[in-house]
Order: sequence, then structure tokens, then C-alpha cells
Amino acid sequence: MAIIKISTPLTEEVMSTLKAGDNVKISGVLYTARDAAHKRLVALIEEGKELPMEIQGQIIYYVGPAPAKPGQAIGSAGPTTSYRMDPYAPILMEHGLKGMIGKGSRSQSVKDAMVTHNAVYFAAIGGAGALLAKCVKDAEIVAYEDLGPEAIRKLTVEDFPAVVVNDICGNDLYEQGVEQYRIDND
Repeated sequence: MAIIKISTPLTEEVMSTLKAGDNVKISGVLYTARDAAHKRLVALIEEGKELPMEIQGQIIYYVGPAPAKPGQAIGSAGPTTSYRMDPYAPILMEHGLKGMIGKGSRSQSVKDAMVTHNAVYFAAIGGAGALLAKCVKDAEIVAYEDLGPEAIRKLTVEDFPAVVVNDICGNDLYEQGVEQYRIDND
């Protein structure tokens, strides 16, 4: 299967070409955030305040990276389970977020929001955090340093590998995979 190279910020044109099951390599900026940071971001939105980073067209990677070793931009950076961000993701998509990277499936409300707001969910390979970290060329904390590994970071990445799980048309790779298995094994 071909690998699709994409760059951030994501455009509507790129979003319309991504389909569940596509293998991608992402270059540009990714922001990191987990549930504690998401809670703070949504609180800012609800209070009508400015976010600490630009999310229009951007991707948030659900990760709490390990400390960087000398000579590295970041330590091991494997994805965390995505469902913990489900209460917050629709609001962020409503405000311009176009992509999320994590592991595991998403709730129906998040999948519906992806269709409504033309956003996608990518899966990164769990257990491959050290390899994924090699794609990170630069990392800087941009907000919530008090959260330690869960602070929001701006990562500059090159050819970060991921798979489209949920696309803007409502397709779900996890559901399609189960169905294909049933068909192949009947």
C-alpha cells in the first residue's frame, strides 16, 4: 500500500483525500496533549479565552513523552489511549482541530464530530515510542509546564508514521477490519 505524505497544517483538500486505512507520513508541527491539558483547553474555550497554541488545521498527538536523552529532541513518545480525550475532542474540532493521533477506538460522538468538522483520527503504533521519537526533530513546551510529561509541546516532525482510522466520511478502519475478517473467514 502506498504511503501518503502530508504536512501540517492540514488543508480541506488534504482532508478530502484521506480514507480509513491509508498509511501516512506526517511532517510539520504536531502538538502534544493528554486529558489534563485537554480539560484546560476546553475550559479556556468555554471562558472565551485564547488558546496557548493555534489549533486551526493542526493535529494533536496524545502522548506524554519521556525525558529526552542527550542529543535527542524528545524521549520515547508512544501514543496513549484516545478515549480519555473523547469528552473534549468535539469542542476542539469545532474550533479548527483537524487531526488527532493516538491508539484505540473513539466514541460515536467523536466520530460524528469528525464528519461534521472534517477531521480525522490517526493511529500510531503503541510500543514503538522510541522509534516514533526519532521522527521528532525539535520539541518545546508551549503550555502547562506544571503537567510534566503531559504539558503541551510543539513538536516538529519529519515523516511521522500513522494510519488513518477514522476519516471525514465516517469510515472506521477498526470496524472495517472486523467485517473484512468475518468475510474472509466465512
